[in-house]
Amino acid sequence: MNRDIYVIGVDYGSDSVRSVLVNAQNGQEIASSVYYYPRWKKGDYCVPAENQFRQHPLDYVEGLEKTIKDCLSQAGDETIAKAVKGISIDTTGSTPVAVDKTGTPLALLPEFKENPNAMFVLWKDHTSVKEASEINEHAKKFDTNYLKYVGGIYSSEWFWAKLLHVLRTDEKVREACYSWVEHCDWIPFLLTGGDNVHEMKRSVCSAGHKSLWAEDFGGLPPEEFFTSLDPLLSGFTERLFTQTYTSDKPAGNLSQEWAERLGLSSDVVVGVGAFDAHMGAVGGQIEPYHLSKVMGTSTCDMLVAPIHEVEDKLVNGICGQVPGSVIPGMMGLEAGQSAFGDTYAWFKRVLMWPLQNLLSQSTVIDAEKAEALLNDISDKIIPELSKQADQIPLSENNEFAVDWFNGRRTPDANQMLKGAILGLGLGSDAPRVFRALVEATCFGAKKIVDRFNEQGVPVKGLIGLGGVAKKSPFIMQMMADVMNMPIRIHKSEQTCAIGAAMFAATAAGIFSRVEDAMAAMGQGFDAEYHPDAERAKVYAKRYIKYSEMGGFIEQHSSPAKPQQVADVQEEVVR
Repeated sequence: MNRDIYVIGVDYGSDSVRSVLVNAQNGQEIASSVYYYPRWKKGDYCVPAENQFRQHPLDYVEGLEKTIKDCLSQAGDETIAKAVKGISIDTTGSTPVAVDKTGTPLALLPEFKENPNAMFVLWKDHTSVKEASEINEHAKKFDTNYLKYVGGIYSSEWFWAKLLHVLRTDEKVREACYSWVEHCDWIPFLLTGGDNVHEMKRSVCSAGHKSLWAEDFGGLPPEEFFTSLDPLLSGFTERLFTQTYTSDKPAGNLSQEWAERLGLSSDVVVGVGAFDAHMGAVGGQIEPYHLSKVMGTSTCDMLVAPIHEVEDKLVNGICGQVPGSVIPGMMGLEAGQSAFGDTYAWFKRVLMWPLQNLLSQSTVIDAEKAEALLNDISDKIIPELSKQADQIPLSENNEFAVDWFNGRRTPDANQMLKGAILGLGLGSDAPRVFRALVEATCFGAKKIVDRFNEQGVPVKGLIGLGGVAKKSPFIMQMMADVMNMPIRIHKSEQTCAIGAAMFAATAAGIFSRVEDAMAAMGQGFDAEYHPDAERAKVYAKRYIKYSEMGGFIEQHSSPAKPQQVADVQEEVVR
C-alpha cells in the first residue's frame, strides 16, 4: 500500500463535530479539529423543561467545512490533500429532519430558518413520548410484530415518533415536508451534491434500528400500518426508502462544489453514513460478544455476533438487532442509557447554580474576575467530586440513586420515567450524592448486560470507549466492580471519528473489508480495570436495592387510570 493514502473521519456529537485526518496504512492521526455548534451552545431552539432539543443544519454544515479545512491546514502539506481518498461520517441518532423533494432540510429555506420544527430533532428530544406510546399500542393490533427487531418497544427518541409529533404540531412544516431524513444519511447526500431525496442512500444502521426497516418486511412496514395510526402519515412510506446500504459502501463521490470548498478532489469517495456508536465500536476494535460501550452524554452499547449463531434469537427491550449495522456480515445489537455523562453534568449544574446566578451581583470582585472564577471552578468540580467520592467507604447503607434522569432507553424503553436520589440524611454531602449517581449509572449499565445474558446472547467482555472511559478511572473502576467483569479501555481519544475513517478507507477500496481496516488502523488498548471481589459483593447487594427502587418508581410513574382519578375526585368531594 502506498504510504501517502489518507482518509477523513467526521464524527457529529451532541455538542460538536470533530474531523480527523488519518493515514490509512497505520491509523496514524495526522490532524484533528473540533467545532462546537454555536447556536446549540447558546441554547437556541431548545426548551429543556419540555424535553425539546433541536439543532440547526447550519451548525452541521459550518462545522463540516471548518473542521475538514482545519485538518488539511494543520497537515501543512499540499500533497496530503491530493492523497485523500475517502470521507465517511457518523452522527447521533435518531436525529431526523423534515426535507423538501430536493432533500434540503426545511430550516435552510428562508421561511423556516428560525422554526425549531424544521430543524434536526436531536436524539435526546423527548417531545414525542405520546406518539411513541401510540405506536406501541397500535403495533399490538397487527398479526406481524413490526417491533420485534427493535426490542419490542418503540422509543420517543426514534424516527417515526418524531415525525408524527412534528406533523401534528406544525401545520406549515407538515405542508412543506416531503420526506423525513436521518442526519447520518443527509451529510453524505450533501457532500455528494444530491438534489433528489429519492436518490439518497439510506444507512441500514439508522433504518434498521430506528425506522422499523427489515428484510423480513420487504422494507418498511406497509402503508396501512402508518395510515391507520394517523392519516397524517399517508404517503410517507413511498417517499422514504425500500433499499438500505451498509457503511462499507460508497454513497458517491465528493461533488465539485464541495471539492472546491474543502480543497479536495472530486475523486474522493464519500461513504454511506451510520450512527456514532456503531462506527465508534469499529474504531474501538469491537470483538464478537464483547459489549462495546461508548460512554459520553449517554451510552450506546454495541455487540456483534455471527449471524448464524444468533439465528432467530430476539433480545427484548433493546434498541434493535440488525444484520450489518455495525460490521457487514455480522449481527449488530444495540442498547444504551439515555443519560450517563448527562447525569453528572446535571449535578454539576445544580452545584454551579449559586455561582452562575449570584457572582454577577457580587460587590467583592469585578465581572472579569467573576467570569474567570466561574470557569475555573466549573472545570474542577467533576474531577474533585470524583477524588472525594473515591475516598468514601463502601457500605450497603450509603446513599443510592436511580439513573433515569432522561428516562430509560434500555432495557425496555420508557421516557416517562424519572431519576431519584434516596437514603439522604444531614450527613449527605456533594461527594456522597455524586458517588450515588455514578453507582446508579453503573447499575443501569449492568441491567443491559443482564438482559443480553438472560436472553441467550452472552456478554463475554467489556470495551470502554469515549470521554468518560478515558478521563475517569473512578467511574471505570466502579463499572468493573459493579459488573464484576474486567473492562478494557481503548487507546484512541476519538474512536467514533477513527471508526468513520476506517469505513472511509473501506468504501474507497483501500481495504476490501472493514475488519481489515480495523486490523491495520486500530490503536489498541491502554488500560484495563479489574473488579475487586469484596467490593463486587457489596455492589451485588446494593444492586438488589436499585432494582427494587426502580420497580417502585416505574409502578408510580404510570399515568393514573380514569377510574383511579374518579375515585380520588369522589373522595375529595366527600
